[in-house]
Amino acid sequence: MDRLEAFRSIAAQASRGEISFSANINATLKIKQLLDDPDAHLASATKLVLADPLFSARAVAVANSVAYNRTDTKITNVTTAVMRLGFATLRSLAMSLIVRQMNDGFSNPVIRKKSAELWEHTARVAALAQVIARRMTKVDPDAALFAGIVHEVGGFYLLSRAEEFPGLLDGELEGWMEYGEKIIGRGVLKALEIPETICEAIEQVWVGVGAQPPVTLGDVLTLANDLAGTFSPLQSPTELAIRDTDSQFDFRIGDETLTSIIEDAAEQIESLRVALLG
Repeated sequence: MDRLEAFRSIAAQASRGEISFSANINATLKIKQLLDDPDAHLASATKLVLADPLFSARAVAVANSVAYNRTDTKITNVTTAVMRLGFATLRSLAMSLIVRQMNDGFSNPVIRKKSAELWEHTARVAALAQVIARRMTKVDPDAALFAGIVHEVGGFYLLSRAEEFPGLLDGELEGWMEYGEKIIGRGVLKALEIPETICEAIEQVWVGVGAQPPVTLGDVLTLANDLAGTFSPLQSPTELAIRDTDSQFDFRIGDETLTSIIEDAAEQIESLRVALLG
């Protein structure tokens, strides 16, 4: 089976909803679903986080990041972290664990390398999106963080299947944009029950065009993706060259410029990026 046939095969399965996740991912999905419950309480959320050591560590790290720790008061316990972050951010952290779990335990060094690069890109975009939403728009920063975390989920799913198709990731990944990013991405987003508003924002990133200054969640995510500096390893050099050219811009927001806002928020962005990377 050649590469295009492999892409088509995985995409066809995704479009039919034939997507399976590991036991670890299914367990974390249950945590996210419980956090989605509007009747959930602080005590139950804390119990859920405490039950997963990795989730606990990530929650405390993010709560101590500059983006969420405005008073520079460091915390060391999960209960306080849950109170500081809130349910929306906890849902984002649950999704970050799900995305990471898609790519655990690879023996192939090429896949491991691409997985690490894709997660670095994802963490950077998510951190930028949170700050851009908060500093430049009326978009919910928690929704922007969530969208940033899941915007490459189709790519992570492709990597999770790559060992089944030898040679799939060799050379330039022609066919990914046509058969992978959109078709596989939509299938995985649906399987993960990602809200439609988030899916629409991600589809805008696939198109690659957003308003400047940003107004909608899609604009925020597109701008964060353009500014990330680290790119998806699934994009071809031609696509990266186009994106790099398109990302050289600046604009004014009131008395500030995009550049000055990003520079001012650099510590917050880096702190949140590092916390997400774990």
